[in-house]
Amino acid sequence: MGVTIRQATTADAAALSELAAATFPLACPPGSTEADIAAFIAEHLSAGAFSGYLVDPARAVFVAEDAGAPQPLLAYTMLVDAPTKDPDVAAVLGTPAAIELSKCYARPDCHGRGVSTMLMDASLQWALGKGAPEVWLGVNDENLRARSFYEKHGFSVAGTKSFTLGNRVEHDYVMVRPSS
Repeated sequence: MGVTIRQATTADAAALSELAAATFPLACPPGSTEADIAAFIAEHLSAGAFSGYLVDPARAVFVAEDAGAPQPLLAYTMLVDAPTKDPDVAAVLGTPAAIELSKCYARPDCHGRGVSTMLMDASLQWALGKGAPEVWLGVNDENLRARSFYEKHGFSVAGTKSFTLGNRVEHDYVMVRPSS
């Protein structure tokens, strides 16, 4: 496996959208409907949405890529270098200068192979290079696998927030990690 980590470009928008559509449902809690998941993907994870994310100067998208694989993009992260607008998150952060790890997803066949760790390391290095004192993320309180992965990378639960998927309000943990 010849995996490389790189910052995504606008040429990656369609492939990122396909990857997001394949991986986002894995993070959804039981009881999430296919219709709600599909609507979220169409609104927030389409090729058009990624095209916007990739030119936004406050965002960085990183990909793990294996050029020899049938689907070369294996995993991705998205970081947001902007103060949160969520009051529940702001209440638990130590600073408004915290960077959000907005997305961190990998294809299931990559789980446990070190791909996500390589990608997380690159993402945290980017945040450190920006001078952010901490990085935060939201993760569904029922997603034990993701929470365990984040804990292994120095994140800890600092509070809670809500996430709306369709008509359901999901409960997320806010996890925070010092960037250094």
